Amino acid sequence: MIHKLKTVQPYFDEVDLGAKTFEVRKKDRNFKVGDFMVLREWKLEGHFYTGNEIKTIITYILDAEEYCKEGYVVIGFAKLC
Repeated sequence: MIHKLKTVQPYFDEVDLGAKTFEVRKKDRNFKVGDFMVLREWKLEGHFYTGNEIKTIITYILDAEEYCKEGYVVIGFAKLC
């Protein structure tokens, strides 16, 4: 499965640089380890995609009530070339 997700600054650049390797997301999709995520840069001012994308693969999902806000998951991922 491929999940296409909006990602705003400064988080998009931090993923691109390799400093950020996780996402905190609403649990509104059926995220699974091994799925792909395409992080698409989104401009809040003007509400549009810039055309920049980062392809990733999900390596870990934290979905535990004691660590995650209700209705959210933490997704670990690796950036693909």
